[in-house]
Amino acid sequence: KNELELNVEKTTFTGYDTLLDTGKVLAIISEGTLADTIGEGTKAVIILDKTPFYAEGGGQVCDKGFMSTIVESEDEKIFDAEVLKVEKKDGVFYHTVQVLSNEIKVGDEVLLAVDPEKRHCTERNHTATHLLQKALREIVGTHVEQAGSMVNENVLRFDFSHFEAVTPTQLQEIEARVNEVINNFMPVSVAEMSMEDAQKTGAMALFGEKYGDVVRVLDIGFSCELCGGTHVSRTGDIGFFKIVSEG
Repeated sequence: KNELELNVEKTTFTGYDTLLDTGKVLAIISEGTLADTIGEGTKAVIILDKTPFYAEGGGQVCDKGFMSTIVESEDEKIFDAEVLKVEKKDGVFYHTVQVLSNEIKVGDEVLLAVDPEKRHCTERNHTATHLLQKALREIVGTHVEQAGSMVNENVLRFDFSHFEAVTPTQLQEIEARVNEVINNFMPVSVAEMSMEDAQKTGAMALFGEKYGDVVRVLDIGFSCELCGGTHVSRTGDIGFFKIVSEG
């Protein structure tokens, strides 16, 4: 897909606001070449003008879900394709799909449905990652810096710089601090602003990460960071936070 000459605009991501949207098929890549149509049983990559599907990035896994051609019908909707993976390159989202029925053609208007359970569970873990980082800096020390993360619907992993193992007592304190913030049901707000304005707010940025001219600032009151991921609207939605291992 990287070698093909794709004359398409950047994909508009609508998934911060909705999990159900429509999009227009701009291009189809099947077996490494551009195709006009794909049929039942085909696995291919579809590029749309806009999408609610989050593409893997910033430590957060991609959304999964379904895609369907829009047909004027009173019948119950049967989805035509399963969205297995979503990747992003240079602002273009690549949806890997498995066609289950019918055909999908370039120019089709399609209905796009993100798996809500997977997305919401992933959001809970992503917001918890932000709380964990702040709790680490409070309890272990402000020298702690994020060195990577992995967030999916089941678990979060947070990598950070520190000169020794975190003690069992510190782990208990970190866990208790995060749960305290969760139980306060603090609102999670997001604002888009210039990088210069974001720096004035004191928002933490990830070292080595590339940011655009406009950045998203995630403010939980307790924690303020730059983040392009998806999050819960209040900390209480996370539920309960448990550290299961440290190494």
